[in-house]
Amino acid sequence: MKTLPLEGIRIIAVEQYGAGPYGSMFLADLGAEVIKIENPKIGGDVSRQTGPFFLGENDSYFFQTFNLNKKSLTLDLKSESGRAIFDKLVKTADAVTNNLRGDQPDKLGITYDKLKHINPKIVCGHLSAYGRDNDRASWPGYDYLMQAEAGLMSLTGEPDQPPARFGVSMIDFMTGAVASLGLTSALLGAHRTGQGRDVDVSLFDVALHQLSYPATWYFNQDHVTERLARSAHPATVPCQLYKTADGYIFLMAMTDKFWLVLIDLLDDATLQQERFATVAQRRDNRDLLTTEIDRVLSTHNTDYWLAHLKGQIPCAPVLDLPQALQNPYIHNIGMVRTINHPEKQDMQVLGCPIKIDGQRMAGKAAGPMGCDTNDLLGSLGYSAANIAKLKAEGAI
Repeated sequence: MKTLPLEGIRIIAVEQYGAGPYGSMFLADLGAEVIKIENPKIGGDVSRQTGPFFLGENDSYFFQTFNLNKKSLTLDLKSESGRAIFDKLVKTADAVTNNLRGDQPDKLGITYDKLKHINPKIVCGHLSAYGRDNDRASWPGYDYLMQAEAGLMSLTGEPDQPPARFGVSMIDFMTGAVASLGLTSALLGAHRTGQGRDVDVSLFDVALHQLSYPATWYFNQDHVTERLARSAHPATVPCQLYKTADGYIFLMAMTDKFWLVLIDLLDDATLQQERFATVAQRRDNRDLLTTEIDRVLSTHNTDYWLAHLKGQIPCAPVLDLPQALQNPYIHNIGMVRTINHPEKQDMQVLGCPIKIDGQRMAGKAAGPMGCDTNDLLGSLGYSAANIAKLKAEGAI
């Protein structure tokens, strides 16, 4: 593989748990040197202790999921000696990123205004719950809260059931990815102009932005999008779960073109009636059309219909977690990778979804807390005696 796109970029990450580490891991996968700052006084990133499954002392599968390809530097940013180390590191870095509470970056002195005298080109990325510039800056916050307040839970689940959250922390992951996009964009600008800046992204803003077209519909037409049975699309029909002889299949005939292909493949006279001919007519007759498609698909099992429709009509089986992760397709495309870990030589993780020159990037397990501290401090000019003294002080 050619040189990775971000090779030569040094990023200091003051981060823990999910959203921040998820986003910075993309940067590490793409070649950046991501130096994860871990506070030795609290045992480093709290996710090292997030169970129920662990890999030796102070390491977990949860932690490994979000910290591949990163370095670990133990550092107490609130100590005088620790801060001196951090400032030296900033001189050598391209960016500092964090996912702290909104009022913390300024207090810790890791904003552009506080660091520009050290490195005018430094880019400072801030991922917080609610942002740094409003009356919620000091509020703690998590993914599920954002799903609740931003209206996403109200759109998730069956109509006759309580609102539901996504099965995983999608707002954390979306926010991490958006934060890394913002940081990378600012890095391009800094390399062009020599001028760094702050980049802010919040969980709440990203969650709200995911309302997308239902928000536009409401703002401009007072239309309230509501949950529909079987995860149906609010505007396009057929696009939902349909019953087969042994379960469900998700069909998406989103255009008239696909509708014509579908009714040809299903070969049923009722579905060819004029009242189903257009997108608008199918939407107006959604319930009746659901009944008729169920009737046809219930004549065979899901595997039969997937074989009959795949590649011609957008469709998919509804898999549980084991089925999804044992699917031969994900192994064939390289979305499962095996990496070496001292406690498990064949640890399996999901591959990076980004390909460079047609290839996925290699993975390297996250090391023990502080495993890169000595090397990094040595590169900054600290002697073995200096490092020992700093350890004795608790600064590293």
